[in-house]
Parts: sequence; structure tokens; C-alpha cells
Amino acid sequence: MKFTVNQIAGLIHGTVDGNGADIISEFGKIEEGKSGAISFLANPKYEAFLYESKATAVIISNDLKLKKKPLATLIRVENPYLAFTILLQKYQEMIAYVETGIQEPSYIDPSATLGENIYIGTFTSVKQNAQIGSGTQIMNNVSIGKNVQIGENCVIYPGVIIYSDTKIGNHCTIHANAVIGSDGFGFAPQPDGTFTTIPQLGNVVIEDHVSIGANTTIDRATMGSTKIGKGSKIDNLVQIAHNVEIGQNTAIAAQVGISGSSKIGNHCLLGGQVGVAGHLIIADHTIVTAQSGVTKTVKTPGQTLGGTPASPNVDYLKRNALIRQLPDLFEKINQTMNLSN
Repeated sequence: MKFTVNQIAGLIHGTVDGNGADIISEFGKIEEGKSGAISFLANPKYEAFLYESKATAVIISNDLKLKKKPLATLIRVENPYLAFTILLQKYQEMIAYVETGIQEPSYIDPSATLGENIYIGTFTSVKQNAQIGSGTQIMNNVSIGKNVQIGENCVIYPGVIIYSDTKIGNHCTIHANAVIGSDGFGFAPQPDGTFTTIPQLGNVVIEDHVSIGANTTIDRATMGSTKIGKGSKIDNLVQIAHNVEIGQNTAIAAQVGISGSSKIGNHCLLGGQVGVAGHLIIADHTIVTAQSGVTKTVKTPGQTLGGTPASPNVDYLKRNALIRQLPDLFEKINQTMNLSN
């Protein structure tokens, strides 16, 4: 990687403040920047590092008013975080090596349909009537069940298991050891205290441009489909139960658990370790902060919720502040009571 600051500024539509001929050869964090590296400043908490950083160039906001002159050449843009992301994507595209062909040993059922320029790694199994779109890369040790449909230009990483009848759109990424389409947790209690298994006859439908993290599980529906909407991003170690529906462009962080038949709206954000009870609806543009528990339907769009049970985040923070004061209040009450006695 060797580019001038001017070349990089052109890629991200930035304005150079400094020496545009400087050479960039690597990426780096602003607090760890060194000569030849390019970094970015998006969080005001890190502004102090801007003036100390030895990085050759730093991407900053058009609106940032400098307290003093940094050592680095600056590239000013509208949105530094987005600009740096675009830069990383461009570089990844340049260095990406796309493999093609079917590696041996692997098993491809004769009834499976394979698109052009696909790659299938060793020890992968593709069962009856499966369909794999052109340009898709399926790494080693992947299991693809009967009647599975995978669109074009997808990447399926090692160890992924995709159960029968799953439908995956175009440009999707599924990271290592994710399980798509396993049985939902359906058991009917009997009078004698035992459980009878409820057959899970539905499937999972994943729309275009979805990313699914490592070790995430998405259960098939009892009837109908568990659905993941277009453009949604799901982190590692997430559990999505049967018949859940997730809207478009929703982001779900690690260790979230969503119970059966709940519906998450479009453009929602669920922080790490959030729990969502079953059969709820969460309105569009809802943010649920980390470790919160959603126990009731959220009807009003655009709220930020926190705590358990989840409530408007301002109320949750107020309650927490009061709780922290309880020991002092308790001590004052005791002192008052002792004085009165």
C-alpha cells in the first residue's frame, strides 16, 4: 500500500490541509499513529491524540476547530468515520483475492445448481436441489442443506451450517460457525411433566446485504419464516429465535437474545446483551442500550430505551442516579432516628 495524501483525499472527497505529497503506506489508530500511517478522528474524546500523533495524515471533520497545529497532514471531510470506512473498503477491494473452483474433497449433489465463478472449499457439503449464485464463495467445512438458496456474491466462512429450505439473498456475509435454520425452541408441556417436541416446519429468509457474525444462531420458524431484513447487521454470538422478524438496516450487537415471534423494526440498534421477550413489537428507529431487557411492545418510533424492564433512557438514568444515593440516604435516616431516640 503506497498512496499520496492527495490520492486518498480524492477517494474520500476530502480537502487537504498540509503536504498532499506525503506517502501513506498503512492504517493506524490515532493514539498509535506512526510515520506513513493514516488515521481518523471521529470521537471528541480522542482529540488530544490529534496534537500528539506521529501519523502522517489524519482524517478529521470539516467542523473541527483546532486548538493548535497538529504534526500530521489533515484531510477534512464531512464524516470522518464514514470516510475512513470507505477508505478501508476501497483498500480491501484492491487486495482481495477471489478464488474460484471446487476444491476436493467436497460433496456436491448432482441436483444442485451452481452459478458461474463460484468457489467451494474442501470438506463442504451441498445437498439436493441447493442453489448457489454466481460469484459466491463458500469456504471449507460448510454444510448446505436441501433446497437451500444462496444468492450472488455472498461469502460463507468456514464451519457455517445452513439447514434445509433456507433462503439467502445477494451480497450476504455469514461468518464462521454460524448456524442458520436450526429448530426453534418448541416444546409442549404434557400433564405428566414431560415435553413433546413441536415440529419446526418453516424456514429462514435472509434478504440482500445482510452480515451475520460468528457463532450466531438463527432458528427456523415453526410455520412460515424467520426473516432478516435487507441491510441488517448481526454481530457474533446472537440468538434469534423462531418466527422472529428483523426489519431493514437494523444492527444487533453481540450476545443479544431475541425470543420467538418478536418483530424488530427498521433502523433499530440493539446494544450488547440486550434481551427481548417473545411476541413483542419494537418500533422503527428504536435504540436499546446494552444489557437492557425489553418486556413490553414499543409502539413509539425513535425512542432510546435502557434498563430492565426497558424504559425511556432518561428515566432509566435518573433511577440509577437515585439508586446510587440510597446508601447515603439510608445512613442519614439512621442518624436522624438515633438522634430522635
